[in-house]
Amino acid sequence: MSFFISFEGCEGCGKSTQAKLLAENLQLLGYSTCLTHEPGGTPLGEELRRCLKRAREGAIAPEAELLLFAAARAQLTLDVILPALEEDRIVICDRYSDSTVAYQGYGRGLDLDTVSTVNLTATRGLSPDLVVLLDMDPSRALARKRLPRDRFEHEGLEFHERVRKGYLKLAQAEPARWFVLDATNPPSISAQSVYERVATSLDKSTVSHDLPA
Repeated sequence: MSFFISFEGCEGCGKSTQAKLLAENLQLLGYSTCLTHEPGGTPLGEELRRCLKRAREGAIAPEAELLLFAAARAQLTLDVILPALEEDRIVICDRYSDSTVAYQGYGRGLDLDTVSTVNLTATRGLSPDLVVLLDMDPSRALARKRLPRDRFEHEGLEFHERVRKGYLKLAQAEPARWFVLDATNPPSISAQSVYERVATSLDKSTVSHDLPA
């Protein structure tokens, strides 16, 4: 069966680790998975990732940032995500459109309706079946990051607090689609919780609620 899962959260919350662990655990059970990330996942996306993440002199206009992320997302959706879903694979994406709502909408202060319209175009109306939010106090999460920091990690704490509040508002608005986890838990505990939540959405006759040994 096809299923689309995205992992969201502030910098340093452990999204990439949990996305990788979920993909590995599902593969052990024989599921065909597609693990990807944003921005990136395609040649164009990786070029834009370097542009967007690199610390630089001078700011990128919030509107330009919004459109650059959308360009990367449009290419990833067309070239990677939609084909994988058509092949009945489970797509696991480290960030997707909700990142733009949280970062460029709540974080940068762009009009949320504008962000929604841009997202709708970039995703062709596709949204994840399940969004896993790794939630953590931004100051604690940023302390986990190694130097040198990228452009977003250089932002002030107030920016990251706005992003976190945005994520929590999104999760509160759609509790059936969002799964909020305390990212301060050990990675193995979080991985088990994610696996159990995903298992409830897949074929229970073939998915145990315990991680593969």
